[in-house]
Amino acid sequence: CLGDSVSQAFSFETEVIEIGSGNWIVDNLNSALSTWNDKLAEIWTLVSTSPENFKGGGVWSVIVNINDGLKAVGYALLVLFFVMGVVKTMGSFAELKKPEQALKCFVRFVLAQAAVSHGMELMTALFSIAQGMVSSIMSASGLSALTATTLPDEMVNIIEDVGFLESIPLWAVTLLGSLFIWGLSLVMILTVYSRFFKLYIATAVAPIPMASFAGQPSSNIGIAFLKTYAAICMEGCVIVLACVIFSAFATTPPALGDESMAAATIVWNYIGELIFNMLVLVGCIKMSDRLIRELMGLG
Repeated sequence: CLGDSVSQAFSFETEVIEIGSGNWIVDNLNSALSTWNDKLAEIWTLVSTSPENFKGGGVWSVIVNINDGLKAVGYALLVLFFVMGVVKTMGSFAELKKPEQALKCFVRFVLAQAAVSHGMELMTALFSIAQGMVSSIMSASGLSALTATTLPDEMVNIIEDVGFLESIPLWAVTLLGSLFIWGLSLVMILTVYSRFFKLYIATAVAPIPMASFAGQPSSNIGIAFLKTYAAICMEGCVIVLACVIFSAFATTPPALGDESMAAATIVWNYIGELIFNMLVLVGCIKMSDRLIRELMGLG
């Protein structure tokens, strides 16, 4: 699997982060960056994982059972939407007796029934197409591994050279910066996990909106559902692109600035620019659903 090999390579790169340096300030920053890199590697693996293989496939089995159970409801709604559609679209019963009108209604009913019966296969096919796009983006990016975000040696030397009194403001700066990095890491990984939850929920209830295709007036419900599901599937493309762009940013770490400034100022400027870059990535991942809807016109 492309995601597994990339994740292993990325994990290998993150091992260069030295956490036990003996300096509390350096160790605190390295610990926060290690958490960030671990979550980024996990995201890189998750976007290349199918719902069937997520968490060993146990969740998918439950969703399949729920989908099968709701098919009975879908069939009942199928008849209801069909009757409602005939009543609203036909001016009189005499119109339904026309062969072309009767054939049109019959074909619509059969197609809607097929959508309810084989909706799982349709949704799996849509997700496979989106996963193919994700794999293509990973391959075309030329990245064998995401670039790990590490603390520069110059920054470590600046921190280790300060005295006890000068290190007090550094403690506050690094503690605040580390909390921001940990928080952004959690928001980022939770957003990616929520994509799987949306996929599972949409797959579980699919027979109900699919039944709306039986009636012409109600078919917009099924169309909106398919657009939403397609948008959820394609969120993975935006997430991968955001990670690739951030990886390019990570190859050029923030500048340290004028080394004649106070150590706390240098560290604050560095952490501030680093957090800004992380905020851009988290923002792109957080708004991936909205962005893909706007780009693809999915509504």
